[in-house]
Amino acid sequence: MISLRPRGQHAALRRAAQRHGAALIALSPWALHEPGDDAARRALECALAAPRVVFTSPVAVRAADRLQPLRECGSRGWLAVGSGTAAALRRAGISDVASPRRMDSEGLLALPQLQAIAGTRVGLVTAPGGRGMLAPALQARGAEVIRADVYQRVPVALSPRALAAVRELRQPAVLALSSGEALQHVLAAAPADVAHALRASLVVAASERLAALARDCGFARIAVAASARPGDLLDAARAAVDQPLHSASDTPRGQVGPVA
Repeated sequence: MISLRPRGQHAALRRAAQRHGAALIALSPWALHEPGDDAARRALECALAAPRVVFTSPVAVRAADRLQPLRECGSRGWLAVGSGTAAALRRAGISDVASPRRMDSEGLLALPQLQAIAGTRVGLVTAPGGRGMLAPALQARGAEVIRADVYQRVPVALSPRALAAVRELRQPAVLALSSGEALQHVLAAAPADVAHALRASLVVAASERLAALARDCGFARIAVAASARPGDLLDAARAAVDQPLHSASDTPRGQVGPVA
């Protein structure tokens, strides 16, 4: 399995792959950096003062908690994009957290707490890039979005060892896709032969939106997992490898088909 997660963030996916008897290639397009400066702290204080606060990843929770202990922030509407982010908030001392069953931006926006929010302040604790639809969608509903970027994705050179491993891959290879920005960055930065090898892989996308992006990037074999959780990605990959090909319009979650 090929992981495009940031440096140092591959462990959970590696463990899941090993449980299925697979190895993992860590092809990180960037590293994570936490500024931790006064500007980041002030932005976070403003976001946390809102009556509803949205966290977009477990990394955002951990970075915010280091800037300002979250358990000291009192009662408000705590919202998480998925179960992993919700679990990180609970570990930080927040017991009452809402998260969607569909663990992506669309699922988050469907939560009851984010309906009828005209004139409401909504804190968004996140990083530059990624989940770019959230702030505009909330603003379109009339919310005042107070953004706090508590960490950054810093581009890094693709690992020569990982590039060599991709070149030596034998099919079926699986690419785990939980970030469209990561996929686009890797395809742009990789040598042509590596980009070709990646496009020959089966993509297991964490959402229908990411599956559509993979199609637009030239991938022909795509499966959609129930979520971005490592176990769900591996389950979808295993199911897809065992399935015959279907037309793109008939491809359900967990199955694979050629996408025109």
